[in-house]
Amino acid sequence: MKQKNTLQPKSFWSRPEGITGGLFLAGILGGGAYLLYKFGLSLLALLTSSTPVMILTIIILTGLLYVLLDSRMRAGVWFMYKSLMRWITSWFIKIDPISILKSYVEDLEENLTNMKRQLNKLRSQMHVLGELIYKNKKAVEENLQIASKAKKAKDETQVILKTRKAGRLRDSNVRLEELYRKMDVLYRVLNKMYENSYILKEDIADQVKLKEQERKAILASHSAMNSAMNIIKGDKDKLLAFDMALEAVADDVSNKVGEMERFMEVSKTFMDSIDLQNGVFEEEGLRLLEQWEKEGMSPLLGEEKQTLLQEESAGSDTLDLSKPVKEPVVREDRENQYDSFFD
Repeated sequence: MKQKNTLQPKSFWSRPEGITGGLFLAGILGGGAYLLYKFGLSLLALLTSSTPVMILTIIILTGLLYVLLDSRMRAGVWFMYKSLMRWITSWFIKIDPISILKSYVEDLEENLTNMKRQLNKLRSQMHVLGELIYKNKKAVEENLQIASKAKKAKDETQVILKTRKAGRLRDSNVRLEELYRKMDVLYRVLNKMYENSYILKEDIADQVKLKEQERKAILASHSAMNSAMNIIKGDKDKLLAFDMALEAVADDVSNKVGEMERFMEVSKTFMDSIDLQNGVFEEEGLRLLEQWEKEGMSPLLGEEKQTLLQEESAGSDTLDLSKPVKEPVVREDRENQYDSFFD
């Protein structure tokens, strides 16, 4: 399904280059204030010392005033300042959206390997838990049968012992069956995340191949001055629009990868808290899973999250744990979820 670009681009100040720009701006304002305080009177005397200097000062001030009052000139100068800060920031931080997207592809490949490992481990745990629940049910039946025979034999001690044991096993199975239901939804969600993340990785890889070449072609015929002039003239700058679309893609991928990694941590905590040998589990792992269930829309799953939770609640179908984790199949004719970002 093609994804609509509903993301609002981050402001300049919320990006890494915004921090650099803020520091530079603070330095400029602070330095200017210090110089004005230290040499204010001397500077004023210098600027009014002769008619040519005064005329030059008036021309400079008029130019600055024009830049401040004219929206297009102000936008052009602001763009040049942001471009400069972005260039400086790129010396020590990776901010090129193409490079960032390439790193996300690498992260996703590693996360997919880890997620498949978790799915296999979870399926194994569910097998063991299912066997434990089955054995408990059989033990309940056996103890009740023994209690029934003891009742006929008027052996009150055996009746009490066996019925109490059957009751304890039933209580234990109530908790174990609830745990199995939680593991069921965890498996479904992990499996769907695995599928969606695989498609996400393929979509990003495709976009990187295409957009890297497009961006090189745009850069070959563009410069920061060209972009600034386009903005001053009120025209839409192609490079700026292209980079904003790439950054929107990178932000969206960041949200999805972040949720993927957080849910993997939740699932790991939940799975590590289970002691199947003794049929117990820690409440913290269950609490984290339930907390995720109650949260709003999932960036990676979208509306599928509620569908999965509803299927689990209704018990609509039974998972076939004998089948291995299904490898996602990505059709060649699919619509890339990020094409609309460049419309």
